[in-house]
Amino acid sequence: MNTKHLISMNYPASWWRSLWREALPSGNGRIGAAVYGGVHEETVLLNHEDLWWGGVTMPLPDVSERLAETRRLLNEGQAPEADKVLSDALKGLGYQPKLASPLPLGDLKIFMPLRRAFRSYKRTLQMENGEVSVSWIDGDTRYERRLFVSRAADAIVMDIRKWGPHSIEARLRMQLHDKRDFRKSGIVFPEGEEMRSTGNTIYYAAQHPDGNDFGGVARVIHRGGHTSSEQLGLTVKNAESIFVIIKLFTRGNRENEWHRLDEELSSLPMCYDTLLSDHVLEHGRLFQAMEFDIAAVGRELSNEELLMQAYQGETPDALIEKMWAYGRYLLISSSRAEGQPCHLYGLWFGDYDAVWAFHMVNENLQMMYWQALSGNMTELLLAVFNYMEKLIDDFRVNARHLYGCRGIFIPAPSVPGSGLLKHTSSHIIHWTGGAGWVSQHYYDYYLHTGDLAFLRERALPFMREAALFYEDFFTMDDDGYWMSSPSNSPENTPGNYWKGPGMSMGTTMNATMDFAIAKELLTHLIEGAQITGMYLEDISTWRQMLERIPPYQLTEDGAVREWMHPYFEENDHHRHESHVYPVFPGTEVTRESDPILYKAFVKSIEKRLGLGLKEQSGWSLAHMANNYARMGQGDSALECLETLARSCVMNNLITLHNDWRGMGIGVDMDWAPVQLDANMGWTSAIQEMLLFSIPGELRILPALPVRWRKGKAGPLLARGGVECTLEWDVSEERLDIVLRSTQGCKPIDLLLPEAAVGLRDSSDKFELKLRQVAISEAPLHLSVIFRRVEA
Repeated sequence: MNTKHLISMNYPASWWRSLWREALPSGNGRIGAAVYGGVHEETVLLNHEDLWWGGVTMPLPDVSERLAETRRLLNEGQAPEADKVLSDALKGLGYQPKLASPLPLGDLKIFMPLRRAFRSYKRTLQMENGEVSVSWIDGDTRYERRLFVSRAADAIVMDIRKWGPHSIEARLRMQLHDKRDFRKSGIVFPEGEEMRSTGNTIYYAAQHPDGNDFGGVARVIHRGGHTSSEQLGLTVKNAESIFVIIKLFTRGNRENEWHRLDEELSSLPMCYDTLLSDHVLEHGRLFQAMEFDIAAVGRELSNEELLMQAYQGETPDALIEKMWAYGRYLLISSSRAEGQPCHLYGLWFGDYDAVWAFHMVNENLQMMYWQALSGNMTELLLAVFNYMEKLIDDFRVNARHLYGCRGIFIPAPSVPGSGLLKHTSSHIIHWTGGAGWVSQHYYDYYLHTGDLAFLRERALPFMREAALFYEDFFTMDDDGYWMSSPSNSPENTPGNYWKGPGMSMGTTMNATMDFAIAKELLTHLIEGAQITGMYLEDISTWRQMLERIPPYQLTEDGAVREWMHPYFEENDHHRHESHVYPVFPGTEVTRESDPILYKAFVKSIEKRLGLGLKEQSGWSLAHMANNYARMGQGDSALECLETLARSCVMNNLITLHNDWRGMGIGVDMDWAPVQLDANMGWTSAIQEMLLFSIPGELRILPALPVRWRKGKAGPLLARGGVECTLEWDVSEERLDIVLRSTQGCKPIDLLLPEAAVGLRDSSDKFELKLRQVAISEAPLHLSVIFRRVEA
């Protein structure tokens, strides 16, 4: 068995209050199934991307006339008073919206009696195909349950098999998810729960508070033995094998939906292996579009064994590889082009009041998708674009009713179905960078794919909406530069208003991130307009706006200021690093384009290192790893990932937000929310270590850790549509590079690592920067003498 992409565990989910957190996940981008791994009583948590509840949507009042007062107070140095104006105005008009939360669709329960105490227990997840397996030996018979969520059939598929003399006996039922999985009192659970089992089929439904039914149909096919339908479920006895396939629905009348799903199931092959083969064609195409291999030993070890090694100080390379693959797997399994974008829980949530289970565009959503483009999974980003465009009318209402502006305002948190502002905290209202930051993904998609139709029809129209907001929102200061007021630097508080962790007052003027995002957006708009011939009449306006964006300001010690206004002092006691946006995730400032300013941004990042481990979180350690990679400091990036492995990674390799075990790394909380952004930020950080690109320029192995003496990776997809495959071996002093253009013939500059000291089989003069390397659709092979100086 190929163990490189295998997650294996030696015990079932055991976190008694929330067993689903330690379950093994499978998904098809729309449906999620989380397998707990019990031998006698198995639970498979079932989720669907379209099932949400608890949200309150109401018309957003127009409070834009209060903007002048907010700005007046800020200009007078009364930031705490300005902080409350718009928020209090909304509340004073009775505006009490509520973000919806994902609703668990139900549990598939499987009860299998034991003859003897189990032994040789194992549960695994094969990331290459999304198949979860639970196996054990009972007496002299080995049993195994296998499950995956089919991308082709849009169904959960399970197989129960055995090897040995004894038969299979199992009782199956579907029911509401465990009602103990909540944190707050006052939960009103779905009503009208019903389960019927007739013949070889189980029908399950419950009623959403909005009056719609949700549920599913399970078809149970057995070889040998017989079935009986009972009130407690469908029982199979004396079987040689059992095959189960389940279809889900989220809205409608249960009788009608049961009939529809019955017909859909009847059209599918009742064969596990056939359905798995069809699924692997789609899942595998995405998963195998890139590889990362650092010749790790110990790939066959269980999660528990690998994590125990990490706890001793050095995260094993096998775990580094698996975590890279896992972030990739989780995004593939919880995201598809025509579906909802992945939120912080992905498709696996068992809490009835899940914490932060929404789309957070002040970094979290972006972090989850950073890996998609360079990881050669460009189509997954279409889910983000579809989501944003469906809600664009609401985003326009936000801009008009909050600030009296044209264009769009995307709130930091949002959920499917409504893009209206749903969180009335000041730091949410006053952060205006959401649309601009999302625009980065639009333009990056074009840069990586070269899709001109996408640029014309989707990217530029969306980006123009974001620019229209800035055109109306920015005001002029006495020196002829733009002012951004009110402003917020997520999620930090200026030093002169900071009173310790949890004591925030984030309303400011001229957050550096505001101008960094606006500058990037306007630059890309001008480039895109010139490429397509669209919006040519707007280019002069955008150029004038660019000229009025104030230059970045520096502190006395040479770091970039987080707020470009004298009223607000620096505060390096926060894990967000919003003001370094031009270096990462942006590409405006590089060590080649502006060495002096680049050094100032690096200084800003380094100053945050004094923050202390207790103020970090899972996502912030992943973000710091990405920052270090962009700075060319691979060993420091790897150290961040190793700290993450010891602090915020559970035994199923899912990442959490905070210090959930009192280990001294991460913020304290009374609950430990799942946050998959750290999983996916891990994957992104590794890809940043391997390749940095801007159109026309590739930097090869910009942050390779000393430990990674041998490896291969790729094809990574670079901006400009270049696929890059790398293989290196320090002991052989060899670095092999394969480049292929996906967008026709073009010249590029190739920046090689310092360890590259010459080209093999070439009499040409060697430079670390190879100018104008010509590439085309035919692969170009380069072999470099690679002499690594050991630390």
